[in-house]
Amino acid sequence: MKYVVIAGTRPEIIKVAPIIRSLQSSGIEFSFILTGQHYDHKLSKQMISDLLLPYPDFDIKLEKRSPASQIAEIMTRLEPLMKPMESGYAIIQGDTNSVLSASLTAVKLGIQIAHVEAGLRSYDWRMPEEHNRRMVDHISNILFAPTQQDKINLINEGVYGSVYVTGNTVIDAIREHLPIAQRQSRIMETIDASEYVLVTLHRSENVDLKDRLSLIIRALIDSSISIIFPLHPRTEKKLKEFDLYDGIMSAKNIQIVPPQGYLDFLVLMKNCKFIVTDSGGIQEEATSPEISKRVLVLRNSTERPEAISCGLARLIPLKYDEIIKEITKEMSNDEKLTIICPYGDGNTAKKIVNILRNHK
Repeated sequence: MKYVVIAGTRPEIIKVAPIIRSLQSSGIEFSFILTGQHYDHKLSKQMISDLLLPYPDFDIKLEKRSPASQIAEIMTRLEPLMKPMESGYAIIQGDTNSVLSASLTAVKLGIQIAHVEAGLRSYDWRMPEEHNRRMVDHISNILFAPTQQDKINLINEGVYGSVYVTGNTVIDAIREHLPIAQRQSRIMETIDASEYVLVTLHRSENVDLKDRLSLIIRALIDSSISIIFPLHPRTEKKLKEFDLYDGIMSAKNIQIVPPQGYLDFLVLMKNCKFIVTDSGGIQEEATSPEISKRVLVLRNSTERPEAISCGLARLIPLKYDEIIKEITKEMSNDEKLTIICPYGDGNTAKKIVNILRNHK
């Protein structure tokens, strides 16, 4: 049986890393393809280095950036690389344009699809990721659902493939890499504040709309709370385009840092007071027993309801006064977190590889 692991963005690389290591330790041959959807070095190549992964067998350099043209280009570039597989499995993770592109290419070539992190639903059709994950789930042969609720979502939709509840590989990755990060990272030597809030912002519905982005940035500045803000390339571009960049760069309470490699970002999460983000993956990472941080989610909906149900994350209304109120409230919250991680015990990758080996 032939296997190909395909990833394109920072979260995908992190979450396929434990699967790649499990394939290696099981002596299973596979190919590794990087689609290039994240083109910043910190978001892709350094991630591979941080995670001690093999260099990709194929590293695609994309020319297109709009979603539709990007999907078309990835499919065109993937087809000759995947065609020699004949029978076999394409292992893909998540809900990005890379995932949709790889899945559509695989199904047209007669290659079976193993979808890691299947069944997540926000029920918000305005989110491009919701389009992607639904389409991919309905053409996948094996679906690895992180939680029982994700499995229920898939069963209710009548998906074609076989569904297994496995947990989420992001918990495996943190367990494997946080000890290394704490030994190797020097990021805390560059942080000015002794106590800080970690902020990330990158989703199109937040950063591509001037009014929405301006509102969020004004609230962060006016909160007067010490903030560390790793600046995503997309967000930086929009801040400059909307004439917001100089204001946030000169804000006394916000320290802008470049996009961080995985190990440094783990340390930033471990040492922060709490997290403000629009990321889906960070909602999961924060539930890891090794991180265990509260998360204020700058979104109207989430496909990670388990993080909310366990009391760790909460959705924040995207209003200026509400953002300031919630940040201020959380800053004074010293209640100890006592949660059970809803995304597994850190052995998800082994479960996935064992299922793949034994699946008929």
